[in-house]
Amino acid sequence: MAIYHFSAKVISRANGSSAVASAAYRSASELYDARLGRAHDFSNKAGVIHSEVLLPKDAPERLSDRTTLWNEVEAGEKRKDAQLAREVEFSIPREMNEKQGVSLARDFVEKEFVKRGMVADLNVHWDKAKDGSPKPHAHVMLAMREVGQEGFGKKVRDWNATELLKGWREAWAAHVNERMAELGLEGRIDHRSYEDQGIALEPQHKIGPAGMRRLDRGEDAERAEDHRRIARENGEKIAADPRIALDGITRQQATFTTRDLAAFVFRHSDGKDQFDRVMAAVRSSPELVALGKDGRDQERFTSREMIATEARLEKAGDELARRDGHGVSERHRVGALGAAEERGLVLSGEQRDAFDHITQDRGLASVIGYAGTGKSAMLGVAREAWERQGYQVRGAALSGIAAENLEGGSGIRSRTIASLEHGWAQGRDQLTRNDVLVLDEAGMIGTRQMERVLSHARDAGAKVVLVGDPEQLQAIEAGAAFRSIAERHGAAEITEVRRQRDDWQKDATRALATGRTAEAIHAYADRDMIQAADTREGARAELVEGWDRQRQADPDKTRIILTHTNAEVRELNQEARERVRASGGLAEDVSVTVDRGAREFAAGDRIMFLRNERSLGVKNGTLGTLERVEGGHMAVRLDGGGRAAFDLKDYGAVDHGYAATFHKSQGVTVDRAHLLATPGMDRHSAYVGMSRHRDGVQLHYGRDDFADQRQLARVLSRDRAKDMAGDYAVPSDEDRTRSFAERREIRWPERAREIVHQVRDRARDMFAGFRPKPAATPEEAPIPDRVGAAIGGKPDQARAIERYARASADIGRMRAQELPVLPHQESALRRAGEALDQVRPDAARDLASVFRRDPGLIGQAAGGNTAGAVRAMAEERRVRLDPDARADRFVESWQSLARERAGGHQARADNATTRMGAMAEGLRRDPELTKALERRAPELELKLERGRSIEKSLEQSIGIGLERDRGMSR
Repeated sequence: MAIYHFSAKVISRANGSSAVASAAYRSASELYDARLGRAHDFSNKAGVIHSEVLLPKDAPERLSDRTTLWNEVEAGEKRKDAQLAREVEFSIPREMNEKQGVSLARDFVEKEFVKRGMVADLNVHWDKAKDGSPKPHAHVMLAMREVGQEGFGKKVRDWNATELLKGWREAWAAHVNERMAELGLEGRIDHRSYEDQGIALEPQHKIGPAGMRRLDRGEDAERAEDHRRIARENGEKIAADPRIALDGITRQQATFTTRDLAAFVFRHSDGKDQFDRVMAAVRSSPELVALGKDGRDQERFTSREMIATEARLEKAGDELARRDGHGVSERHRVGALGAAEERGLVLSGEQRDAFDHITQDRGLASVIGYAGTGKSAMLGVAREAWERQGYQVRGAALSGIAAENLEGGSGIRSRTIASLEHGWAQGRDQLTRNDVLVLDEAGMIGTRQMERVLSHARDAGAKVVLVGDPEQLQAIEAGAAFRSIAERHGAAEITEVRRQRDDWQKDATRALATGRTAEAIHAYADRDMIQAADTREGARAELVEGWDRQRQADPDKTRIILTHTNAEVRELNQEARERVRASGGLAEDVSVTVDRGAREFAAGDRIMFLRNERSLGVKNGTLGTLERVEGGHMAVRLDGGGRAAFDLKDYGAVDHGYAATFHKSQGVTVDRAHLLATPGMDRHSAYVGMSRHRDGVQLHYGRDDFADQRQLARVLSRDRAKDMAGDYAVPSDEDRTRSFAERREIRWPERAREIVHQVRDRARDMFAGFRPKPAATPEEAPIPDRVGAAIGGKPDQARAIERYARASADIGRMRAQELPVLPHQESALRRAGEALDQVRPDAARDLASVFRRDPGLIGQAAGGNTAGAVRAMAEERRVRLDPDARADRFVESWQSLARERAGGHQARADNATTRMGAMAEGLRRDPELTKALERRAPELELKLERGRSIEKSLEQSIGIGLERDRGMSR
């Protein structure tokens, strides 16, 4: 299970250490120590699976010999308390095998240490714990002096900077998470401290095997004992109060699996006995709630606190939505629209609908708008209408740059949500009934924070308007609050893209917004806007070269470089800055110290501000150009037109601003964007990155990250949308009524409640109506025999099939018109499937397969004729339970796709390859089908080799296995 550990220490003579002895121990080898005149022999040490000395450019080859390397280090240090080397140690995820772990560690060391000019001695250990489980980790000994062709030179003091270590810690987490995602492994790590994450546990120190052995022998091993003490004390805290564990796990995810829980408890307990006791305490805690199985057939859980938070969020949203009294008169609406038209702004039909929606009486309104559809322009007109009516309009967003963009695009005075909440806690800036609060980029707001804001607004009597796109970057904290609110109360949608100037680019943005990432990538590739290089380093160089060429050709155009991690941002900033200097765009460098460590700045540099500071008029993510730097003082011309002057001793949260992460860019609009793709991306970050531009985007990638464009499209199409605990609840009667309303385009809750029943304002327990989804039970009878209570003479099964078919037909109509599927349509299909599964487990799965194979049955079933669907479902069930029948279908489908793949049309061939890859991947979850297919290998044009599984053979036959091998061998 993946855990985070990354530590650094100095190997010094002051405590009796020898660099040669340390290297011998970590590499499990025998090395001669010239200074001491004796050998250090640790060749009997077990568990060292990889040892290698990595040299930077221009280093002499002789230093690749470990004995020579560390004896030269010792000889170069004369002081008796000399610092000889720096050691970095980090844990490798247990989910990886040895080859994957070595590749992970080697790539990181090359990128973060060797490219900085350090000599690195890497040793990967694959130790075993007492219970036999692996404890993979790596030791990296780093020389502390610069190295050239003649050998070691002076010591580099910048390598001791605290900010550099912080950067390494963050970079390691990003590196691991990228690789875990690339390999399809579960689990992620977080470099932040428990205090920063809000977890009430004491952080543990890391100890190595030597410390554990000293402890076992009863010798003094203070660090090891401290490690165990903290683990024991944390375990006791959790056993006494399991809510601590549940709170820690649900900081960033609303639901979790048994594996997630075990990983957390393992980290915070000492030994098997305590682990079992703590697990039992958490599993038996009344605070733990079982939710049923997810789409991967894994049991999911949450906490009562998370359910309570979601219940409070739902209650606050319901009460706001029911509340009237915040409407704008027709006279003021027309006046605001007229004033906008005089300025040359004419709202489109969708923008006008959204404008009408949010200026109605309701106390809660939501707008879902694709990237670049003019949400801010529409809000600017709404602001004028609200202000004409006498309301005070306030804006807020999760990040400072998003708040700045909201204010710049709409004129709504805006700040961060954290600043807003801090003011409320101090009794300042309280909302009133006269306020309209606009929350921008609402999809990035977690459930807990959204609940606090909506509850405060409800209590104050204010109106709340949520604006965002659930498909863009997901909330950092747990939950998908905006998506949940939009599904429950409806939302106006703006899908007409205005940011891009070319129609085909607008279509590509719509494709990104609706999950068709591969389609968008193909569109840009056809116009030579997707560029591949042999390595990521090469792709980075080509990206910066293209950026620099455009910068000099069109100096008045705006542009930005975007990538996934802060580590890559630092590399891109440095390379871009070198280009600007080479063209004479920078004055003389001035060395200063900022919050992130020592930096070189010069007049002409692009600057990014990293902390909100109201007195300077800057927010986290604000960009500008440095006009003057001297004596620890900076003067910056901000991109928004203002200026900021400050002393670095008062404000040091700045860095170079040529490149930014996708999170920093959400809400930004530029003329041209330049993207570096890395394996940690998904469809949400790809959507944001590839929709920032007006004129064009250039996406670069290295073949060491993505073997080809097909693999790039697959990785950038991954869906990582966050969930809610309520997503797994069985639909209540109210949910079914809402689905009825949604099918007839009746906005819930007002009109639907008028039709179905009167609103009952009675107090409800926070868990009333919440029924966790039960685990699947054995099927008790075949489909035709399962009938229930009837309404209008129609059995439960027929009604459920009809409902599912209607929802499928709605979605089919949207796709046939090349329109995006709306959230409430997806929600209706999901709830219909849950209702069908209540009649018979897996019935929805069977019916979905029936509709995919014979779409004509959808119309029949939706019209009330379900007999054909029932018969087809029975056949699907038979195939699902019979491996040979599944094999027949697999062979038929595979052969059909193989013909389509060979047909010559690139887009079709790519689609066929993707589907064939998914079929091969699915065999890993179906051993019975795998065995049946082994007998039919000739029909699949396969010759099975000894030791190679059929799924790997299938993958390699279409190139997937080859791509994966290339990715792992770099």
